[in-house]
Amino acid sequence: MNRGNVLVIGNSGVGKSTLINAALGEARAEVGWGPVGTTRELHIYAAEGLPFRVIDTVGFEPSFLKERQAIGAVKKWSRTAARADGNGAINVIWFCVDGTARKLFPKAIADLAAATAMWPSVPVVAVITKSYSLKERAENIAMVQAAFARQKHGQNLRAVCPVVAATYELNDTAFAPPEGITELIDLTNALMPEGIRAAEADLAAFRLSRRRALAHSVVAASTAAGIIVGAVPIPFSDALLLAPIELAELNALAAVYGIRRDEDSKLFFAQLIEAGTVGAAAKTALGALKAIPGVGLAAAALNAVVAGCFIAALGEGSIYIFEQVYLGKKTVADIDWVKKVIESRFSGQFVETVRKVAAALAGKSDRADIVRTVLQFFGGHGDERK
Repeated sequence: MNRGNVLVIGNSGVGKSTLINAALGEARAEVGWGPVGTTRELHIYAAEGLPFRVIDTVGFEPSFLKERQAIGAVKKWSRTAARADGNGAINVIWFCVDGTARKLFPKAIADLAAATAMWPSVPVVAVITKSYSLKERAENIAMVQAAFARQKHGQNLRAVCPVVAATYELNDTAFAPPEGITELIDLTNALMPEGIRAAEADLAAFRLSRRRALAHSVVAASTAAGIIVGAVPIPFSDALLLAPIELAELNALAAVYGIRRDEDSKLFFAQLIEAGTVGAAAKTALGALKAIPGVGLAAAALNAVVAGCFIAALGEGSIYIFEQVYLGKKTVADIDWVKKVIESRFSGQFVETVRKVAAALAGKSDRADIVRTVLQFFGGHGDERK
């Protein structure tokens, strides 16, 4: 496969590794392509189905010496790679700036210009990492554009892409969902030379795999939040206690799959929320769960298990639903189908699985153990995609 090259550059701690994990997958492989002797300075990664390698650079440091070393490493690699085999040209630059440290933008962009002087016309995508604040995004984008406009090669900036590369816990019960990753992949593919650009069908398959992985990370974060809410010293008797977390989970999953909440989808979302909180299936499952023996679990731990299982089951069912809509196999008008899918997640099999989770946790009450065990039993549980 003829691959292009994407240079990832930015200050240390800006989140380059997290970004690469999100774009290529956790199981990304470091590849042996490129000039010998640079692996201590730069790392090159590739993923099956993606038409470009990703070159992770040394992060810029505040000290002048380390900054010069980082810039020098990129320049050295660029000179050597260009002579190596004809495949060393940089096609796109991902320039990462920290959305939580806006005052550093101008200096970081100056460092970028110095480090990539050998590639004066390479298109640049400015990636605003850690873009948790929706309120600040427009301001961040404007600041990046203004900083680039003052640079000699500022016209190389082709796009500014805010991202949240991994589900970020804001507190024990709230989180910022991942977003912007598939948009970055699409932007990068479009900027590749025509002979390298991936076919739409191939890119669609890779894009779907990334959405699916990001969606599962949302379910994991939501499950952890549900377990905290559920770990109360009173009997867990009302699924409505979990409604705020379920709503956040559904909104995050919808965003991952690019499904908007608008007038057309109002009933669709309402059915998802109702089915997972006060729906007949949820109530029946909750009633059955009251009869679960403690199996060595303290009351609070058992409450946490039940809550976590509810959130995980709703999340995995919703992933399936959103994916079918994303693929065009279903629409937001298929309300009855949505209800049936969610009800199937709270069937007798659900109750039995919760019993198994409780039994597997006998004698344990640590939150990390509960999260891990719940996800072990419910991650991809009953996955109709297979």
